[in-house]
Amino acid sequence: MSDMIEQIELRPELKKEILEFRKQYPAENRERIPKADQIYYGKEIWEQAVTALLCGENILLVGQKATGKNIFAENLAMAFGRPRWDVSFHVNMDAASLIGTDTFRGGEVTFRPGPVYSAARQGGFAVLDEINMAKSEALAVLHAVLDFRKSIDVPGYERILLHPASRFIATMNYGYSGTRELNEALVSRFAVIEMPMISSDNLVKLIRNRYPSIKKGAAEELANVFLDLQKKSENAEISSKALDLRGFLDALALMEKGLNAETALDMGITNKSFDPYEKTLIRDTIRARMSRKLKYSDLFQ
Repeated sequence: MSDMIEQIELRPELKKEILEFRKQYPAENRERIPKADQIYYGKEIWEQAVTALLCGENILLVGQKATGKNIFAENLAMAFGRPRWDVSFHVNMDAASLIGTDTFRGGEVTFRPGPVYSAARQGGFAVLDEINMAKSEALAVLHAVLDFRKSIDVPGYERILLHPASRFIATMNYGYSGTRELNEALVSRFAVIEMPMISSDNLVKLIRNRYPSIKKGAAEELANVFLDLQKKSENAEISSKALDLRGFLDALALMEKGLNAETALDMGITNKSFDPYEKTLIRDTIRARMSRKLKYSDLFQ
């Protein structure tokens, strides 16, 4: 984890405070500490988030698709050396799913803890993914956890206080089907960070960090391909389906394995759209930047 601290862009005093935090709150459930294979690049965002977490705040990461919210949440848990629990909200997520529920084990009824309970008990970071898709019943459970009470009432069992190292990191996309506005009471319990779209320099850093054998010029051209698609999406020429950063990076893995660049990008990006006209626009945007005759040797050393 020391490598993680060295690689992120932060003021030295903040790095020192993170190391002191780790020392003060050694993690018990170490197998849950994430091992991130990608690093979020953006000094300003790192400093906002780290400062808030060190102050005991919970944070809400807000932004469009492909801004790296989930990667950043994973990076934060890794940097602080905290076990991570993921909560993906959906229509069937209720209070029992978050806190825990009764289960029958060994001939008797016992309590099976949920992710929020476990993070609260063990000083973990709970990542609340797509929090604006949650039902009101599920969100109500979080109010006492996130405010000054810092506690959970477990019906029929006990009231527990949060471990002092516990933090909650929520993510929220705009405009997805099934999402809703968060109420003021819930938003007031978070420090809100607006996640910007990735810059050209940071995207090149991300590509070269994940694929060290890629040539610098190739990394820059590939980054420009993604940024061209981003501009077209912002101008409503194509939908956000093509803005799939995971798919883009996966396409690079296919290229590294020897698949030609056009086919790899089709699989990682273009084919995510099922509209023939939009698919043509995406493919034309890619071809405007990249030759169909690109070989492995043009991309990798």
